[in-house]
Amino acid sequence: MQRPFNAYINNLKHEQDELALQYIPALRAMAFRLKERLPASVDVNDLISIATEELIKLARKYDKEQNTNFWGYAKKRVNGAMLDYLRSLDTMSRQNRKIIKDIQIVVDEYINEFDEEPSDEFIAQKLEIEVEKIKEARLSYHIDTLMPLDDRLSDYSNEDENVIEKLDKQIMLEKITSYLEKLDKREQMIIQLYFFEELSLKEISEILNISQSRICQIQSRILNALKKELSNG
Repeated sequence: MQRPFNAYINNLKHEQDELALQYIPALRAMAFRLKERLPASVDVNDLISIATEELIKLARKYDKEQNTNFWGYAKKRVNGAMLDYLRSLDTMSRQNRKIIKDIQIVVDEYINEFDEEPSDEFIAQKLEIEVEKIKEARLSYHIDTLMPLDDRLSDYSNEDENVIEKLDKQIMLEKITSYLEKLDKREQMIIQLYFFEELSLKEISEILNISQSRICQIQSRILNALKKELSNG
């Protein structure tokens, strides 16, 4: 009795793993698309490895009687696994948050004058901070920008005051929508393309004919203002 059961289990696992393998190309495309929005220090192969492990787990739990579209079932969870991995790399300490604010001031001033983003070396010299600390803080910032919009805004809140927890999620979304409607068309498009369509800065730059540095500057200003809007609610 045990042998037929073991054979059934092995065959089932084989079918489940085959199901996962069918969607590896889609998974890789998702990982490479996410990598486009990350600094060079993040290895796309790490993203693919994390996503593949999650895909196999999902395939082994998948019930086709409950959901006939496996990729529709798995896509969000696979993406979530990669974001969780990126969160584990995030070193957004209180010190880094302070450095990032100082960096943003330097970057904004530089972009306004030269319409391009300054190098880490320039920022380090300006702030009299080691280049490695600048790079670490900016990596945290890049990872932070990949989070969903509501997660991103919660990270903008004060450490002793979580805005997102204080507001009913539906009210929060209504406030976000209301605020975004006040922005000009270009600003609305940047938020839409980056957070909801998940385009890279390069793709948005080509669509809107704006430099990537200017997009970062506009995005940061909007999110800071939106955080204040939510806090006042």
